Amino acid sequence: MVTGQALVSKYTGGITNNDLLDNGAAQAAPANKEIKGPLTILLVGIDPRKPSTPPLSDSILIAHIPADMSTAYLFSMPRDLYVDIPADSKSGVRAHSGKINSAMALGSQVNGKIDVVNGFQLLSKTVRNYTGIDKFDAAAIINFGGFKKMIEALGGVSMVIDMDVKSEHLTPEGKQRPRKSSCPVTSDCPHPYTGPQASYKKSTKPVRLQPWQALDYVRQRYPNAGVPMSDYDRQRHQQQFIKAMAKEAMSKDVITDVGKLTKILDAAGESLTFAGGGSDPLEWAIALKGLNVDDMATVKLPGGGKFESDGDYLGEEFRPATTADDFFKAVREDRVASFLLDHPGLVNKDS
Repeated sequence: MVTGQALVSKYTGGITNNDLLDNGAAQAAPANKEIKGPLTILLVGIDPRKPSTPPLSDSILIAHIPADMSTAYLFSMPRDLYVDIPADSKSGVRAHSGKINSAMALGSQVNGKIDVVNGFQLLSKTVRNYTGIDKFDAAAIINFGGFKKMIEALGGVSMVIDMDVKSEHLTPEGKQRPRKSSCPVTSDCPHPYTGPQASYKKSTKPVRLQPWQALDYVRQRYPNAGVPMSDYDRQRHQQQFIKAMAKEAMSKDVITDVGKLTKILDAAGESLTFAGGGSDPLEWAIALKGLNVDDMATVKLPGGGKFESDGDYLGEEFRPATTADDFFKAVREDRVASFLLDHPGLVNKDS
């Protein structure tokens, strides 16, 4: 059996990097403080093509856990959300407005090298400034390959497929679809692949997905087979995926078994970077073991509004903005449950 101290020692140089929690004036509490609600956690998914590529934050999710730590609320920041990105001295980024998913890529370019932690800090500051959330109690970066390895360690995951989806990227066997001859690798085509596609049929009951299927399903955002689809559908599926992974961990007692948890962390390897404000992943797992995952709510904020200047598309904005602003205020004041009771349309049907 691996002890908690052995776990944190093992992962200090790999998974754990508390520099992610750069909360400005609202610094994280010192190490070994008790993990108590309310808690707000920033989760970022990246899909780097290679280590030298500045990472775009393709998925930006926030989990809010109320003071009684009974459940959690998951919501997403749209990747094209048009926001104010603050200046950053290390990367030389000047204060400007742009899509939120560019903040991490811009902040990661430091002295000709890729500094993912600095990029994450700039993204975190951008999110905090936009939402008014003064600090994050924990944070994590994971690339999509890491998600796949974690699901493999869990043995798969079960999800309700809430709409028909066809894969832009993979064949029915899980292989990369070939590129069109008219679209070589050196060209920039909107839909460069051809041939048979993996597909996911709408279901009313949870479907057991292989690791590659789960990852493929939650990456899709393009309309297909006559079914309209957008990044907002992808956000919902990613929230459902996090909830499904949590249920998997709870059902197999992973979250309270050091050996099983270590196996998951080993699988993630360098694909996962975690910051817990001085507390290691095991301590967080134990603190959150009482969450009622079945009651976990996934939240859809009122997105889709286009932000334009002189007819040029610059990004998206929340419409009505007041609904999102009021929701963020509810998060800050730890009254999300009552807010959602008054605004039931913001809760995804799977919740």
